[in-house]
Amino acid sequence: MPMFTTYDGTELAYHIRGEGEPLVCLPGGPMRASAYLGDLGGLTAHRMLILLDHRGTGDSGTPADPASYRCDRLVADVEALRTHLGLDRMDLLGHSASGNLATLYAAAHPARVRSLTLVTPGVRAVGIEVTDEEWDKAVEVHADQPWYPGIRAALDALPADITMRALHELVAPLAYGRWDEAAQAHAAATGDEVNWDALERYYGEGAFDPEATRAALAAVTAPVLVLAGAWDGGPTPARAAELAALFPQAELAVQPGAGHYPWVDDPAAFARTVAAFLDPEVSTVTVDGVRLAYRTWGEEDAPPLVLVHGRGGSGADWAPIARELAATRRVYALDLRGHGLSERPGRYGFDVFRDELGGFLTALGLTGAEVIGHSMGGAAACLLAAREPGLIGRLVLEDAPVFFPLDPPRGPVPVPEGEPGFDWGVVVATDAQLNAPDPGWRDDLTGLTTPTLLIGGGENSHLPQEQLAWMAGQLPDGRLVTIETGHMIHESEPDAFLSAVRDFGVGA
Repeated sequence: MPMFTTYDGTELAYHIRGEGEPLVCLPGGPMRASAYLGDLGGLTAHRMLILLDHRGTGDSGTPADPASYRCDRLVADVEALRTHLGLDRMDLLGHSASGNLATLYAAAHPARVRSLTLVTPGVRAVGIEVTDEEWDKAVEVHADQPWYPGIRAALDALPADITMRALHELVAPLAYGRWDEAAQAHAAATGDEVNWDALERYYGEGAFDPEATRAALAAVTAPVLVLAGAWDGGPTPARAAELAALFPQAELAVQPGAGHYPWVDDPAAFARTVAAFLDPEVSTVTVDGVRLAYRTWGEEDAPPLVLVHGRGGSGADWAPIARELAATRRVYALDLRGHGLSERPGRYGFDVFRDELGGFLTALGLTGAEVIGHSMGGAAACLLAAREPGLIGRLVLEDAPVFFPLDPPRGPVPVPEGEPGFDWGVVVATDAQLNAPDPGWRDDLTGLTTPTLLIGGGENSHLPQEQLAWMAGQLPDGRLVTIETGHMIHESEPDAFLSAVRDFGVGA
């Protein structure tokens, strides 16, 4: 277990989990050991977590001066850790009460922050007030739970001398989106992980100067993510939005169904959101209320080209092709909902992906862009071009289905063991539509005036190639090229794929 010595001689401990670029994580509580952060919902798959045990907690030493537990004085510990790690600038994450600490650190050392992630953060440092009335209203989301009336009655009759430990234990179920076994186990460790004496000093008089802190945040030019739980009472999403507005480059993400510990309520959703934010090659945009991740290559002022992946894939699958096309294009590769680092709202279908692609093009001002879509993504792009012919300039469909009913119909496909890497609901929804597609989707092909290239994978593809030939014949400006390699043409034969695309005038 690594240790370092901070400004006043106190020995502080930190724990390392995962591999990759370091992400310094400050636990909340306040004054709770870092063990409760765990792997932050699997974020260790993307980053090396540096989990600090604040002074007097976990494996860290106890300071000689108890007054040093005050929040503003812990800023020096964070700076000492950065120096110890040899980081010129660091990615910093603060949870709950340490949202205050991370905010104070950023205000004091803006040049040392590469990115700032504030998870269900405390907001006292900037003078935002979360009232008891707001908290009461927020936790009413749990009113249908059998345990809620008992907690509500106990809160209404709260004794004046109740200890902070007893209060935390009482309201613990209200801090989670679901009071299931995972949440109960997570909450049960609180008592032994918090330094309750230090907690009383954390918010000591003089800890915060909100006016000065707000002014100092104007110098924080690093990107900031404020992640709120939709069901959290402190801060509520509205108060989290107020905090985000104080930073020059901040975005707000609200995790559905989550409380104060969003990585416990939905680990994968939490990890996707934070990983997308931390990845410098990934951007996000919200389309119809769904947060979509996407990657870009090429010069910003080059003509736009959008790549749409197939079922179960992600925008990252296009990287080798995108790098080649970026010589003459600004290339965008999005993760459709339910895939990659985008949100998983649970509603899917070719028509849903069609509308989402249209929203993506509109949101980023990409009207008239060239679009290449593979399989499911190609089918969605085709539907969009038929419905809104002016939105797509030129269209390439890589071994995309033509919406003839499957014969025989495809039966239920069991969910594979382990994490499939995307929302299995996509399979259920799209298989149902492939079995019985809307006849209008084929009828609309004759009105698809966008110049369209179909690239078939030949006899090794699972798609009937005669259907692709039929489709090419229906299109006013369509042509078909066959590359005998199977369904994954751009992966198995990238040179031939790029040649066909460029001959068509896309990326040339």
